[in-house]
Amino acid sequence: MTEARWPDSRRVPTARPAPGTPCWVSLMAHDLAATQEFYAQLFGWTYRPGPQQLGPYVRAFLDDREVAGIGELPADRRLPIAWTPYLASDDAGETAEMARHCGGTVGVGPLDAAEAGRMVIASDPAGAVFGIWQPAEHLGTAVAGVPGAPAWNELVTRETAEVGKFYRTLFGYTEEASGAPDADVLTLYLQGRAVASVHGVGDALPRDRGAYWMTYFETADVDAAVARVGELGGRVVRPAREGAYGRMATVADPEGAVFTLVHTERSCQEPVESARTA
Repeated sequence: MTEARWPDSRRVPTARPAPGTPCWVSLMAHDLAATQEFYAQLFGWTYRPGPQQLGPYVRAFLDDREVAGIGELPADRRLPIAWTPYLASDDAGETAEMARHCGGTVGVGPLDAAEAGRMVIASDPAGAVFGIWQPAEHLGTAVAGVPGAPAWNELVTRETAEVGKFYRTLFGYTEEASGAPDADVLTLYLQGRAVASVHGVGDALPRDRGAYWMTYFETADVDAAVARVGELGGRVVRPAREGAYGRMATVADPEGAVFTLVHTERSCQEPVESARTA
């Protein structure tokens, strides 16, 4: 496929992110304390309290830089446990209305998260859940692509044409299709910079799961991290393998949240292989 660059792996946001930029990842789990401990042991995260509008919530840090959020679901909410990317917006309410108009669904919000910003939880026409974030004091992830931090976000869906149009309308992305034969892959760009990808996997997408966003976390040693996941009570979804730009493995935490571990051998490049069987 056409080579496409990942965002600068050492980039620290100093200004409001452009609309459509993946600016945060968050996880809602049932056992907040146990989930914190799992990721602390795996990635070295430390935690500080975050906005509590949806219940108990913490922000994860690497060396005093925010990288992700973890919240606690009410005991009676049996929702799928999954990492959710947040895409930046200048007006979360307006973006939510546009999402509805384009065939998406708004599940939560717009909701003020104290002084941090304004949020929406939505799903695209294929059912993949994503967040919309209107930054105020909280601009988003402070570092990406270093071990323990997010490196990339990829939408895994049945086909890219219609869902690609949805996100293009919402955020003004430009697209570049894969040059590989029979590959249904789009790279999404903002202002000339690759920010995410969409992978159409056809019938390989499990019917009982539907479309989903996959978060990639950088790690210094994929095989060691996979072993650590098992020791901590997680499981392997797809074993470690070599991709065009590095080694990767798809795993799940003890509550079932699926994510991909990746070690990029060449800095700031997009993975060409999706965790399609997750």
